[in-house]
Amino acid sequence: LVRMLQFLQILSRKAGSLEVLFQIPFCQKQFPYSCLSTSACVYSKKKKGNSYDQVDQEKYKNLVHSVISYKTSAQTPETILEEDNLLYGPPAKQTPPIKAGTRTPKNWVPLINPSKRILPVSSDSKVPMKIRLQRAKMPSVTRILQQTLSPQQVFYLERWKQKMIEELGKEGFEEYTKNLFLQGELFHSALESIFLSEQTAAREQGKDDVVAGYLSSVEGVLEDISEVKALESGVHHESLRYLGLVDCVAKYQGQLCVIDWKTSEKPKPFLQNTYDNPLQVAAYIGAINHDANYNFQVRCGLVVVAYKDGSPAHSHFMDPDLCSQYWNQWLLRLEEYRDKN
Repeated sequence: LVRMLQFLQILSRKAGSLEVLFQIPFCQKQFPYSCLSTSACVYSKKKKGNSYDQVDQEKYKNLVHSVISYKTSAQTPETILEEDNLLYGPPAKQTPPIKAGTRTPKNWVPLINPSKRILPVSSDSKVPMKIRLQRAKMPSVTRILQQTLSPQQVFYLERWKQKMIEELGKEGFEEYTKNLFLQGELFHSALESIFLSEQTAAREQGKDDVVAGYLSSVEGVLEDISEVKALESGVHHESLRYLGLVDCVAKYQGQLCVIDWKTSEKPKPFLQNTYDNPLQVAAYIGAINHDANYNFQVRCGLVVVAYKDGSPAHSHFMDPDLCSQYWNQWLLRLEEYRDKN
């Protein structure tokens, strides 16, 4: 029935097509060995039973009407959908495919060290820890992340580099990156002086130098930081065999965090804008928790992005659940590095 209706609809686009089709001479010339049957057979003297009487005429009424009413095609996506609904009913809603489960590291190590004893907080010593980084035969967190960048990350970094070289020239670009690195070092040194002196005088020292804007940017964040426990301190993971240099370990709004200070010329209002910085923080948290030099454990992280123009810094807090997610990603990157090397 559907095919016949579609055939009739095609013929109805040209005026007079149906009339020509049903003329006997036309049928005899064009179709000498077959004839078109309808519900009432023209050539049979004895009336046969009509099989279409069993069809639900009400169901197909609108479709048949649309076939015989139009001389030209007026089909649109909407009318096609309406006809399909009449013939087959409304489309069944398919459930979206289930996403594949997240990868799990082969050599999984917990972020929190279950065998490490957490000592009560002591207020006797207010001097932050600063352990010298041991240059053992271990890769650094920075090196591991740099050598396991995704192809997409490599593409965007290379494109940015080529764009800067076109604007500044090769020597100008080298000078630009050198100044960025220097400004970052000076910014970290100024923050260290502020935390060690616990005086506003240290902040005033940076008002006229190149890091004045960065210090103004983080003023609001510094008000929420207390009980600094470590500054520019070396850490290493004893079982996973990697090391790094932690910017700061302190309480942020009452939560003990590994704090990573970053500088930027562009706004980074969301954590995903900081690229691999959350993985770096998670790696440092895991290292501290498995480093015998530290008699405490950390469960939270904080990425602070300071701006040269002095606009308020963006602080991205990482709760324990978020830190665990980035810890798993870090373990996968670490495995990838091991496989490559």
